[in-house]
Amino acid sequence: MKKTTILLVIILILCSTPSNLFAASPWTKAQTYGGKTGGKLVFGLKNVLFGWSSLFMEPAEAIANGENIWAGFGQGLAYPIINTVGGALQFLTFPAPFDIPLPETGEKF
Repeated sequence: MKKTTILLVIILILCSTPSNLFAASPWTKAQTYGGKTGGKLVFGLKNVLFGWSSLFMEPAEAIANGENIWAGFGQGLAYPIINTVGGALQFLTFPAPFDIPLPETGEKF
């Protein structure tokens, strides 16, 4: 039951996020198959390892840009889950160079 609830919350968060926040991942600009798959592997690993950092980075960005702190706090709660799960999907599917867009192109590290 808990897993179903968590999955439902993630799906709702993904559906409620404006689509213009989801841009193509940076690795899609590579020209060769090796460049794309290698880039996707590194991109996925980076988001799996550092996805949690959005919890702190998004509210800090909102404060720095003079935006609403509560919007940054909301993104800070949603993006770590989305980036970590999306990064895991990128990492697991790296041999197939199709994109799974993440909000604001994933982690900024």
